[in-house]
Amino acid sequence: MILQSENGLRPDELREALRQSLEGKSLRRVLLLPPDYTRMYSGAGMIVQAYWELLDGKCEVDIMPALGTHEKMSETEWKAFFGPKIPYSKMIVHNWREDVVKIGEVPASFVSEVSEGLVNEKIDVEVNRRLVSGEYDLIISIGQVVPHEVVGMANYSKNIFVGCGGSSMISSSHMLGAFYGLERVMGKDFSPVRRVFDYAEENFLASVPLMYVLTCCTSKNEETLIHGLFIGRERALFEAAVKMSQEKNLVHVAEPFKKVVVYLDPREFKSTWLGNKAIYRTRMAIADGGELIILAPGVRKFGEDDANDKLIRKYGYVGRERVLELVKEADDLKANLSVAAHLIHGSSDGRFHITYCTKELSEAEVRGAAFGYVPYDEMAAVYDPAKLTDGWNTVGGEEIFYISNPALGLWTRE
Repeated sequence: MILQSENGLRPDELREALRQSLEGKSLRRVLLLPPDYTRMYSGAGMIVQAYWELLDGKCEVDIMPALGTHEKMSETEWKAFFGPKIPYSKMIVHNWREDVVKIGEVPASFVSEVSEGLVNEKIDVEVNRRLVSGEYDLIISIGQVVPHEVVGMANYSKNIFVGCGGSSMISSSHMLGAFYGLERVMGKDFSPVRRVFDYAEENFLASVPLMYVLTCCTSKNEETLIHGLFIGRERALFEAAVKMSQEKNLVHVAEPFKKVVVYLDPREFKSTWLGNKAIYRTRMAIADGGELIILAPGVRKFGEDDANDKLIRKYGYVGRERVLELVKEADDLKANLSVAAHLIHGSSDGRFHITYCTKELSEAEVRGAAFGYVPYDEMAAVYDPAKLTDGWNTVGGEEIFYISNPALGLWTRE
């Protein structure tokens, strides 16, 4: 099922499509797999609320946010995202380190083929045990198709293998993407990581009663517009969503940016693990020798969990070549390849300058991670998010490009 609307689907259109997706199904127990609060502009909150209203009282419904390595949602975030009617007690917290089972492996020969020989090791496929336990009649994976630095275009089976995956799959897939190069994959389908996910989907999930509900969205004045809704299991639906997202979420620029200012909404971005979308999504549009200023009032840590945070503080965003050396030298980083990949993605490799402007991280902490630093209030007094508009702005005679939410797109040179 595909629904499309240039101006955004109406709530009644959305609800009717979701109702139709349940027709003819005999359901006793359903598991919803939405993103967490860090994807608040995905439209998933509205979809979860609609499914809850359609299913509550007719069958048992569990909700397990596809956290990946992110921290669990607070009750405040839960209610803001999914509304006041769904009890917080319905949340199942995915534990990516412990609550997973291995369901297969992607052969080293296949990984080598899709990575052009850059990676030559097998990849274990791990997912949350609930997905393969047989306890659910229907598992609904919900999320936004949007450019992504690891897999090319987010969602579809990524929601399963990373969002509900284990440490081995998360680390291996992230490092595969980093080795191949994020500039080569962002905004594209059929990346090496996506092909690994496709292999795992085709070979190890066939018996899982899985249905994907994919969205293509834009945001205007904090209102999320769902332009496309794609419901089903077949990959063709994902490909249709990719095509729409490439039209809606990719911004092609004629000339490289000399200075970019990116704002990170404190409700969504509390770590550089998430906030570095400001780097991933703009790096292909920034000029050599350019400057990226990241206004990050809510960023208070580096990693989403304590172990990852410790490693990021220890090694910092020191560039691709140095990180690859560290992987060979340091056992703790070698054992956490998703962190190594994140460190590669979060550096400009010296091509442009990155300044993080924080309130809760100190100057010593920020500079220790190999970023430049200016206090948030000082920089926000010059580049005031309340006065800037998305796109080109002139501030004190200086032309800058402003982005209010880097999670919503990908900026690249034509």
